[in-house]
Amino acid sequence: MGRGEAVVGGLFDDLDEVHSGRRGASDLVAAARERVDAQEADLRAWVELSETAPQTAAELDARGVTLPLRGAVVGVKDIIDVAGLPTRCGSPATTSPNPAVTSATIVRRLEALGAVCLGKTETTEYGYFAPAPTVNPVAPERTPGGSSSGSAAAVAAGMVPLALGTQTAGSTTRPASYCGVVGMVLAHGTVDLHGITGLSPSLDSLGLLTRTVADVAHVHQLLTRSSSVALLPDRIPIHVWRGHDLAVGASMSAAVEAAAAGLSDAGHPVDELEWDDHVFTLLRDHPVIMAREAAVCRGGLLDRREDISSQLAQLLEQGLATGEEAYHQALVRCATSRTRLEQFLDGTGGVIIGPAAQGPAPERSTGTGSPELSRPWQAMGLPVVTVPGARTAEGLPLGIQVMGVPGHEVRVFAVAQALERVLGQDQTTSPTARV
Repeated sequence: MGRGEAVVGGLFDDLDEVHSGRRGASDLVAAARERVDAQEADLRAWVELSETAPQTAAELDARGVTLPLRGAVVGVKDIIDVAGLPTRCGSPATTSPNPAVTSATIVRRLEALGAVCLGKTETTEYGYFAPAPTVNPVAPERTPGGSSSGSAAAVAAGMVPLALGTQTAGSTTRPASYCGVVGMVLAHGTVDLHGITGLSPSLDSLGLLTRTVADVAHVHQLLTRSSSVALLPDRIPIHVWRGHDLAVGASMSAAVEAAAAGLSDAGHPVDELEWDDHVFTLLRDHPVIMAREAAVCRGGLLDRREDISSQLAQLLEQGLATGEEAYHQALVRCATSRTRLEQFLDGTGGVIIGPAAQGPAPERSTGTGSPELSRPWQAMGLPVVTVPGARTAEGLPLGIQVMGVPGHEVRVFAVAQALERVLGQDQTTSPTARV
């Protein structure tokens, strides 16, 4: 996939092919394998492909049962268990290189809906900062982000229409922004995370990566068994957060400005979010919670220090040095901020939009990019959808994130789809085609 090249098609296109009888699940799996075989040597998005995926697809075709996701081909981040494949967590310090006996709850749920796991996608080490080998499909010299790098790259390159990620700080939002795909972080506690090797139980959330907002909204509805029908006003209030004092670059600032203007032109009331006091408190508290809980969950990795990165070792050591009182105070402040934000958004019936990252993907040599633009919202466990479409003058993707409150995801999806239309205008006229 070359720089600036758009990916066509998506999950709904594949499902329509299967449900109409034009193609079978086996056809979709075979086509996905062909795309992987053609690109993987350069992209390095996959840890291991499933040898049983073709058989699973054939069994679905033989059964002929109409399932909502029948034949949907899925990549699974390699901190999520898939039966028959090892969970390596991007690290030689993986406690067990043996294949998982049971798939994670979320994988079993997708399979029950008819999806087929194609294999395990690359991740940064234990979902932290040590980079995976994956290349950004849009700009190979730049990072695809972390830690759901393989999943984002696989979707961006058109290998699969859906991939699972996770987020503890910025692990879905950032790769979605850098690779130019849709990324959703589910509200904390929305789905069962059993079978996922996380870092911080208070922060870990499931991530979904797709090509369109409609795709991610459909999968979210199926996974949460929520209704897609809701009475929404035609004009949903938009509160714009610009990431002041967080090193947001000129191109991203221009993209946010153009997105806000486009939504305003579409009839949505737009105002500024005045919430910096909470944002900066959350920015300080998120790393405290993450480090403390990572030390509790993964502190044993320090016994194999020679096998883990300096970044991960530093996180675990920081967590061990964090006092119980400081940790609990951070949790209380995060809960207080979430309550106040819920009250505010419930009162306005609106959502927040803002930059998903500080700018386009940085050079690979500099790391996986900063998660600061995601930390405040992740600390509160909010549902977030990153919408692609904006690009720099050089054609590098820029994502805009839409944040809401748990239980009102339908508002987030409605605005994300409106934003998708704004950003997807003809590139000769779109205000955000080149910024």
